[in-house]
Amino acid sequence: MTPIENPELRTSDGGERETLPLSLLNDFLYCPRRAALKEVEGVRSENKHTVLGDIVHEHADLPGYEVAKGVTLLRALPVWSERLGLSGKCDVVEVHPHAATGHPLPPDDQGIGALVPIEYKKGRRRAFENDDAQLCAQALCLEEMFGRPIGRGAVFHAASKRRREVEFTPELRALVERSLEELRGLLDSQRAPPAVFKPACEECSLFEICLPKAASEDSRAERLARQLFQI
Repeated sequence: MTPIENPELRTSDGGERETLPLSLLNDFLYCPRRAALKEVEGVRSENKHTVLGDIVHEHADLPGYEVAKGVTLLRALPVWSERLGLSGKCDVVEVHPHAATGHPLPPDDQGIGALVPIEYKKGRRRAFENDDAQLCAQALCLEEMFGRPIGRGAVFHAASKRRREVEFTPELRALVERSLEELRGLLDSQRAPPAVFKPACEECSLFEICLPKAASEDSRAERLARQLFQI
């Protein structure tokens, strides 16, 4: 089960292709403006949610492996995809000695039946499209690296200490690929989209920088600004 070596990512015309971090896909699906502020304008900030997230990842971010109940756990495994132009790491990848439940895959020549990526999140057990897409993108990287189909993974929610299984359906795979194209288009524009306030904004680490309530196109400040500069 030896992966291919990390290739130099190139475009179809032979030029170098920008490699995107896996985490940026999560940012984009959470909020396109957040992704643009971080990648185009280089804005970074912390809040209690990012700090808690760092604590949750503290153990998983230490490279290494362990064996539990016959399953090998690979921590902080670097992954990449030449086709998608992605790179990053998986918090944990379970290496099963036989087919994982729900994914009947015969063992390879080394007796490996299934690879299952696990993503750690700080909150309670809730399904979020951006988290599932990030996990699916990890699976696509692993499939390309190891030449093995991966049918499912899981998100471990630290607050509730519960594990949520995620199936990598054709729809979820299509969402990942479509979102990556949209993300590249956003980055090529070199412009952050207008702010749109929504409840999730208040949990964002860039809330005090983005100021969605003040900068939104529908905000009073924005309306007054438009009136001021009207001819």
